[in-house]
Amino acid sequence: MRIIVAITEVATPDDTIEFSDKSITESNFTYGLNEWDEYAIEEAIQISESTANSDVISVTIAPPRAEKTIRMALAKGVTKAIRVWDPQLESSPFVDPRLKAKILAKVVSTLSPDIILTGVQSSNDCWGSTGVALAAEVGFNWATLVTDLELSGDVAHVRRELENGVDELAEVTLPAVFTIQTGINEPRYASLRGIKQAQQKELDTLSFSDLSTDPNEFRSDINLIEFSLPTSNSTIQYFEGTPKEQAAQIATVIKDLGFGGG
Repeated sequence: MRIIVAITEVATPDDTIEFSDKSITESNFTYGLNEWDEYAIEEAIQISESTANSDVISVTIAPPRAEKTIRMALAKGVTKAIRVWDPQLESSPFVDPRLKAKILAKVVSTLSPDIILTGVQSSNDCWGSTGVALAAEVGFNWATLVTDLELSGDVAHVRRELENGVDELAEVTLPAVFTIQTGINEPRYASLRGIKQAQQKELDTLSFSDLSTDPNEFRSDINLIEFSLPTSNSTIQYFEGTPKEQAAQIATVIKDLGFGGG
């Protein structure tokens, strides 16, 4: 069985966030593996460990800086890693989900996987739609917000997390894409031995020219027009006096807003 895990390197600001025109200044960022992808990696490794003749391949769309993060996934048990990057992406303020899906689909077409796992979302942008977009691109079945996954032949029995504490049980025929929710498992730590072995594992680097002969195929349909901090229109009102006086003032405000009775 071949399992692909799409992983993302995310940034965490060490201090205040600084802006430059239509982008965030990254000089004070710390980079690491996206939290949701940690669980996707662990799920892929567990499936591989319980299935004969299996391998786990990670695919990342990221600049050379991400190699350290990718090596950490290899240290946890990923068999092979592929990093996709191209000068065309250098000038892009972000890579939107549809473009990510197009790029990942090209890689997937050369690997013929049985299962593709992604995190539900990335902490950088929280789009939460790359997995579904990828499934549409490659024509696979799919399930999102997966909190439990069991395989029986070419059928996956999944539990999906819906709203208001409701779960859904579903059967999905492979090949399929699953977006993995946090809490589905307990991600393992990379051992010292694993970290050393990861330095020797295969890491392929691909550009757009390796994936397609059409240079326009990987152009985003989304343009960034403006970049600014959100404006807050709310005001803060302080209530003074004794608890009884404060309670009376709060009750008056609630009634004025139309929530009171009478």
